[in-house]
Amino acid sequence: MVFAYLRVSTGKQHLENQMKEIEKFASRKGLVIDVWIKEVVSGKKNEKFRALGKLKRKVKKGDIIIITEISRLSRTLHEVMSILGYFLDTGVLLYSTKDGFEFDDSISSQVMAFAFGLAAQIEHKLISQRTREALAVRKAAGMQLGRKKGDNYKQRSLLEHKKQIREMLQQGVSISNICRHFNICRDTFYAFKKNGGLL
Repeated sequence: MVFAYLRVSTGKQHLENQMKEIEKFASRKGLVIDVWIKEVVSGKKNEKFRALGKLKRKVKKGDIIIITEISRLSRTLHEVMSILGYFLDTGVLLYSTKDGFEFDDSISSQVMAFAFGLAAQIEHKLISQRTREALAVRKAAGMQLGRKKGDNYKQRSLLEHKKQIREMLQQGVSISNICRHFNICRDTFYAFKKNGGLL
């Protein structure tokens, strides 16, 4: 089967442009598209929950997938590499029309996939390094790292309801339910308790 995968973040116009590009490419190759998969997607949505994840589960050896650009598979190089690796391992032929890439079981495809994988590892390490450096700068500047402690307003609000909270605990009401009742997180409750709120 021949699949065409179209993906945009927003907007119908770009989908139509991709369709025309893929139709031209398929015509030149003498291919007929059996299934069009169109997806308007957020970059934050995990690949397995997208139409692409369904496509991965559907394809089998010998199938063909046509996309306009490798970047349509994902915004992160690491995920692109994972998807390419899956298609290569499955025996699926992948064409990327604008990039001019053809991924199959040939040596050149495997070398190209290896290069993508190496780039993905470098990207991952650079992101980790930048994150560590940014955290070190924030720490050196005396800025708080991690979640904020329960704010004073909520602490004062709990103090006003100290008697009610004590009664709820004596009646066996769970801390989760108390937190829901007062619209606070557990950290705020425990900070309140630690600071002598229930003495």
